[in-house]
Amino acid sequence: MSRVNRPPVSLSRIVAAVGTKETAESNKGKTIVVVGTVTDDNRLLNLPKMSVAALRFSATARARIEKAGGETLTLDQLALRAPTGANTLLLRGPKNARESFKHFGFGPHSGKKPRVESKGRKFERARGRRRSRGFKV
Repeated sequence: MSRVNRPPVSLSRIVAAVGTKETAESNKGKTIVVVGTVTDDNRLLNLPKMSVAALRFSATARARIEKAGGETLTLDQLALRAPTGANTLLLRGPKNARESFKHFGFGPHSGKKPRVESKGRKFERARGRRRSRGFKV
């Protein structure tokens, strides 16, 4: 799978999917599956006990999940445990959060970011970008 389709997922996104009162009943006992990296979120003070399977974990995310009494699995271990994918919940991170996504788009008023090598005062910052410099597209 391409790197674009493997965005990182923070612990806060996993807790939001598992830990809310509405979803806690239906997702109880399910293994969270992330095809990508699970990263830590230091804004979370406490984590619920949960089982997470992912391609890789950051060191602090793995430590916090295991400290809370949960478990971290690789996707190989998950395939042995649940070959059909039963009792799992598949999550993915934001695909459009990459910096390169700002360059996509076409035509005026799309707000796309120009690809320039130099980022000085004269380089794609004056005419056409600001009203005070002649015109703004």
